[in-house]
Formats: sequence, C-alpha cells, structure tokens
Amino acid sequence: MTGSKSKFFVLWAFVTTALLMLSAPTVVVLGASFTAGNIITFPPDGLSLKWYGAIAQASDLRQAFVRSLIVATICTLVSIPVGTLAGIALAKYRVRFARSIQIYLLLPFTIPLIGSGIGMMLVLGNMGVLGKLWPVGIACAVINLPFMIWAVTASASNLSPDLELAAANCGAPPLQRFLYITLPAVLPGVITGSLLMFILALNEFLVSLLLVDARSVTLPVQIYNSIRSIITPDLAAISVVFIACAGLAIALLDRLVGLDIFLKSK
Repeated sequence: MTGSKSKFFVLWAFVTTALLMLSAPTVVVLGASFTAGNIITFPPDGLSLKWYGAIAQASDLRQAFVRSLIVATICTLVSIPVGTLAGIALAKYRVRFARSIQIYLLLPFTIPLIGSGIGMMLVLGNMGVLGKLWPVGIACAVINLPFMIWAVTASASNLSPDLELAAANCGAPPLQRFLYITLPAVLPGVITGSLLMFILALNEFLVSLLLVDARSVTLPVQIYNSIRSIITPDLAAISVVFIACAGLAIALLDRLVGLDIFLKSK
C-alpha cells in the first residue's frame, strides 16, 4: 500500500512539474501585459488595461495582424484540397511507394527550417514575387502540409469500403460517392487539419522573415523588429492576443470535432 502511494505522489509530482514548466511562460506574459508601468515586469507594477488600448490604436501592429490573418487564410485554403485528397489517397488506395511518401512527409521536420526558408526565398526570388503575402501563405502550407495529411489520413483509415461499394451498387457515380460518403467521413480530420494549419501559419516567424519586406511584415516579424530595440508591455499584450487566438481555435475544435477525436488522430 505504501509503495502504491509513493508511486502516486511521484507520478503527480512529475505531472505538476511539467504543467508548471509549460504554463509558466504564458502566466508571465499574461501578467506582464496588465502592468501599469512603462517597463515590462513580472509581477506587474500595478494593474491596467492601457497596453491593450495601445495595441488597438497602433496602426502598424493592426496592419501586421491583418497580414498574418491573410497569410494564415491562404495557407489554409491551399492546404484543404491538397491535404484532403492526399490523405484520402494514402489511406484508401494502394499507392506505389506509399511508405516512401510517408517518410518523405517527415522531411519538413528533419530539414532545418532555415534551410527550407532559404530555398523558398531563392525560388520565389527568381519568380519575382518576394515581398508579397500570397507566397508566404503557400510557403507555410508547404512546410506544415504533413499535419493536414496526417489528420485526414487518420479519419479516412476508419472509413469502411463497404459504404462506397454499396453506393456504387446503387448507381452512384464516383463524384457523388466522394461528396456524400467519403468527404463527410473525413470531415473531422479536415477540420482538425485546417485549424492546425491556420494557427501554425498565424504564428510562423522564420519563413515570414525571409520572404517579406519592410512594407509587408507579418505580426511575428513586427514583434521581432520591435524587441530588437526595447521590450515594452504592449508586446506582451499582443502575445496574449496570439494566445487567445490559439485558445479560440482549440475551443472551436472541441465544439466542431471534439478533442477526444483529435487526440486519437494524433
């Protein structure tokens, strides 16, 4: 009995330590964003919402946030058809070199992001499109596309082939079978992957830094440019806005799909 209690306390000690380590940066940034002083400090020097008002009135931060939303939207719109069709193909059909393709999907995580960013910068530079927002969105889709494919594949692998066979025997054409059977079955994976792609693109820094210019910086790049001189509480406030966006995406994911289904797909 004593041994069981010891294991219980040791386990919860590790869990508590992990939770504290994960939540400490968020708590510090959240507290610093409410400071009444003019210097970022924790614990905060009094409580005030003035820095949230400051970021609401800062046109450069507002415009950079809108650009980040545009990049994230482009990334998501590109990823949905490509990732959905690729995920369904890998799950349902006997694709040649399927195992090699699965390994190839790991390349964005094995190649340093700076290497991928420089390669995209050279390609897009030769095309003469550097400094525009849509190439940044496509670049984010290329880097993070495996997440979309894996989410759809996890949903498509649970689809029974008998359903499509039954529909085919009833005379349903391939497009109708896809729209009314396959697509609804993989919809949880599509929603999961789409939200994940949106958040990843919204927070993407390194690729954005390499592909944008001073006239079209995204919000992470704008924050980076600001902290090179001085870290002020308004940067903590805008970081809290990012955290709120991620929390909203998780709440939306739980509402539309369910976190239990999402966790099982991982």
